[in-house]
Amino acid sequence: MTGMWEASMAASESLDCRNLLCPMPVIRTQAAVAGMAAGDELEIVATDPGVLEDIPAWSRVHGHEVIETRESGQEIYVRLRVGSG
Repeated sequence: MTGMWEASMAASESLDCRNLLCPMPVIRTQAAVAGMAAGDELEIVATDPGVLEDIPAWSRVHGHEVIETRESGQEIYVRLRVGSG
């Protein structure tokens, strides 16, 4: 039973991409995801509004899933689940 519980627990990490312009948020996201396992979640915080299109497009190409996007003031949050691809 312990093994099933551990398998369902996804690690959650965050990545600060504030004050970075395209393409740096995507490049940093790609580097962060490279060290993560399938099912892990990554929350990216950025200030470049381009991430609302760039990160979901990159995620689709690489088999990751955008779970949520939200804005708070000038900060944009994108949460994605790492795929197996």
